[in-house]
Amino acid sequence: MPRSMLIKPFRSLESTASTPPIWRRRQLLRAGASILVLGLLPKYAQAASILAVRVWPARDYTRLTIESDQPLTYTSHLLKEPDRIVVDFKGLELDATLKELVAKITPNDPQIRQVRVGQFAPNVVRLVLDLKDAAKPQVFTLPPISTYRHRLVFDLYPAVPPDPLLDLLAKTEAKAMVNAHNTPPALSGPQPPSIIDPSDAFFERFAKADSAPAEALDQRAQTKTSDATSTTARAPSVHASDDVYGLSKPAPTKAHTVRLLTIAIDPGHGGEDPGAIGKKGTYEKHVVLDIARRLRTKIDALPNMRAMMTRDDDHFVPLHVRVQKARRVEADLFISIHADAFITPKAHGSSVFALSNHGASSTTAKWIANKENASDLIGGVNIKTQDKTISHALLDMSTTAQINDSMRYGNYVLNEIGRINKLHKRAVEQASFAVLKAPDIPSVLVETAFISNPEEEAKLNSPAYREQMAKAILSGIKRYFAANPPLAKNKML
Repeated sequence: MPRSMLIKPFRSLESTASTPPIWRRRQLLRAGASILVLGLLPKYAQAASILAVRVWPARDYTRLTIESDQPLTYTSHLLKEPDRIVVDFKGLELDATLKELVAKITPNDPQIRQVRVGQFAPNVVRLVLDLKDAAKPQVFTLPPISTYRHRLVFDLYPAVPPDPLLDLLAKTEAKAMVNAHNTPPALSGPQPPSIIDPSDAFFERFAKADSAPAEALDQRAQTKTSDATSTTARAPSVHASDDVYGLSKPAPTKAHTVRLLTIAIDPGHGGEDPGAIGKKGTYEKHVVLDIARRLRTKIDALPNMRAMMTRDDDHFVPLHVRVQKARRVEADLFISIHADAFITPKAHGSSVFALSNHGASSTTAKWIANKENASDLIGGVNIKTQDKTISHALLDMSTTAQINDSMRYGNYVLNEIGRINKLHKRAVEQASFAVLKAPDIPSVLVETAFISNPEEEAKLNSPAYREQMAKAILSGIKRYFAANPPLAKNKML
């Protein structure tokens, strides 16, 4: 509409004395409509602004996030030879924030080789992600939540995803080789008793749990002569899978293998989900990852235990994927490590939680469970790729036996961490935590301290306290196994 037509009604209002009333009303309506149109035009013409760009590289996948004040209009294409993703943003002007993406790509990023960004056409910005190898990208949007506005997410999964079970077996093989290299040669004559830490005596409690299969292996490997006065034992044949666990070494007739215990360690939050944030800016995701790594180091140092971490760097892992990883390696125990916040800074003390199918044991437990279960919403899950039937089935397969075992397991851990910090509750609490719903793995969630409490935030920032917490958790795990020896399991694991 020409501007002269918009202004004309205003001029005609100057002389109203000679204008009939009906025409005056029409002129007023036209003037009001013109003002409304002029007021709306700047709003529709305003382009979206990029608020932040973030990159979370990890072996599992790399996430690239573009946050804006309005939903972005875009098209994306996956191209080959070379592998790359081309994204065109319509109605966008290249700015300094988008240019920051180039510097955020590090050489050790497992998926992205480099990023190129430029003004492809007027109001069109082109973004090119050059990939290191073939990938399976997922591109989706997330609505505003928490401190985030609109987010456009690129999850770049490798074409061949890493298998946590194969990773665990490789680590076990490497550990066996190191132990074999460090084992001194056998000496003739009587040997002094081995020096064993008394706290590790629990291993003897379940050393025979897997003895029957081992004896059968020895019997197949032995050849008895017809001489009634002597029996000659032949060393078992060497197979790749046997050598990994040291079964290729000659063993006495009554030999048995020690059952390897697998502990799944789950550092809460990560990546786009920072978890709770202390008053001094301490991020929960960083604190719990450090405690988890310390715990893993201690577990892997023991001859009969090994650890698997659901995340080993700063990236987001959906709740159901954490459960799937633990089940994939057939973990004997699952422990999720957190450092939560509450609505008041007065809340303090450590806590241990187990699953409940019948409501929370306290108002605080319910509040914390709801907050932890919201991790998927904050971290960002591509709902379109989730099989809702499978996800719901996985997270609803909890059993009474699992909960009972988790309560016993949690009590041992609670007693140990109570030696280094005050307890928020002197009993294991229960609530419907999604991450604890592995049906066949005793699972607990440990709140190491309240990061919203200034004094406890200072503790969480102390390497000494983190070390003490890792030791306390390990002591609780060992005490649980001493009282509850595990059953036999497939030797390949």
